[in-house]
Amino acid sequence: MLAPDPVLPWQTIVVSVLLSFALCVSIAWVYVRTHRGLSYSRSFVQALVLGGMVAAILMLAVGNNLARGIGILGTLAIIRFRSSMKDPRDMVFIFASLAIGIAMGVRAFATGIVGTLAFSGAAWVLSWSAFGSRRQFDGLVRFQLPADGSGDGPVRDVMQRHCRNWVLVALREVSQGDDAEHNYHVKLTNPDLHVPFVRELEAVPGIRGVSFFLQDATEEV
Repeated sequence: MLAPDPVLPWQTIVVSVLLSFALCVSIAWVYVRTHRGLSYSRSFVQALVLGGMVAAILMLAVGNNLARGIGILGTLAIIRFRSSMKDPRDMVFIFASLAIGIAMGVRAFATGIVGTLAFSGAAWVLSWSAFGSRRQFDGLVRFQLPADGSGDGPVRDVMQRHCRNWVLVALREVSQGDDAEHNYHVKLTNPDLHVPFVRELEAVPGIRGVSFFLQDATEEV
């Protein structure tokens, strides 16, 4: 005859669930503060918190009962998760949230707290440093000049004052050959001074349609 499962004190259950909530909120907050790109989702942020709590509750429910664990595993296998994520970093945060929830569910409180601090610190360092970045240019500048080349010299002077380097990536005729549209990748001397750069370009005689696109804004579509 199988021995009955030990009943967890309700205080332990409350502490595990509340700690999983608090630590997963910390993980979600770090995700919000370090997120880059356009595919931000409030539902995803809330799922980080709720997913960790569900993992903790599952581990508390399973305990040391093997049959109960197999039953829950079979139930979860029925569920089809069809949500697609374009950013692998989002998947890592999901695993982190579930790992914290599991740690709280098995009452490994020290492991969960230290793991949360370590993961959050690593995420901050990687986000605000240049680690993994291969960006060579700050953005794309586009404008039209007369096809006779009269504005090339003044434009070159502006580039030299504001840019470390620049590369012409596209040149095509417009306005039935009267104008030429220029597209440059530029690396600014000071990326925060892109507004004066655009204004000086707009002051060049004959130039039209000046547009500047920051790379961070077009990183993800």
